Amino acid sequence: MTELNPYEQLGLTENASFDEIQAAKQNLKEKYQNDPPAIESIEIAYDAIIMQRLRLRQEGKIKVPEQIRFPEKIMETKKILTIENNPTAKKVSLWLNDLLDQPSVKEISLNGIVFLLLIAISIFNTNSEILPLLLTGGVGTSFFILYRKRRLFWRSLGITFIAFIIGVSLANILFNLSIGIGLNISLGSEQFATLFTFCLLWLISNFIR
Repeated sequence: MTELNPYEQLGLTENASFDEIQAAKQNLKEKYQNDPPAIESIEIAYDAIIMQRLRLRQEGKIKVPEQIRFPEKIMETKKILTIENNPTAKKVSLWLNDLLDQPSVKEISLNGIVFLLLIAISIFNTNSEILPLLLTGGVGTSFFILYRKRRLFWRSLGITFIAFIIGVSLANILFNLSIGIGLNISLGSEQFATLFTFCLLWLISNFIR
């Protein structure tokens, strides 16, 4: 096969359409699926044809199909069609679009300043009795940010409460694991849980709506 030109290797003429080139490549790959050298030769021939047509397109001699010029656009279209034809995938996609948010840099920064202030107070504070108050402030801030996005009270409250429970629980687990394997943590368990929960609340309030 290697002594033939790329078109001959794929069993095509130079007037073959892009769809014909794709089909020939796929058929040959299936035919020689147990022959790695032949598969490599087919891929090389295909790439040579594509590069030749792109070169001719740049010279204005042929019109390159959209599949070659904009492959990322074709893949995105196929992805959309796959979701549209799959009810389950469509529901998941709609659910994610409804749940996830894309905040601006300004929003992330402003929210981050509030939580950074709470974190700083938690780190330098020597009175552990103030930590619950700081956590309350963090929960309230997270709730306010979520509520401001969609004006849904119970949804915002539920998401904030779940994030708070997960944050505290995970923080305690991670702290105990760290102590168990001998890591030296300068913070107490309550401080660690507070800081970890603040970080989770910041993420949730920014990227969930």
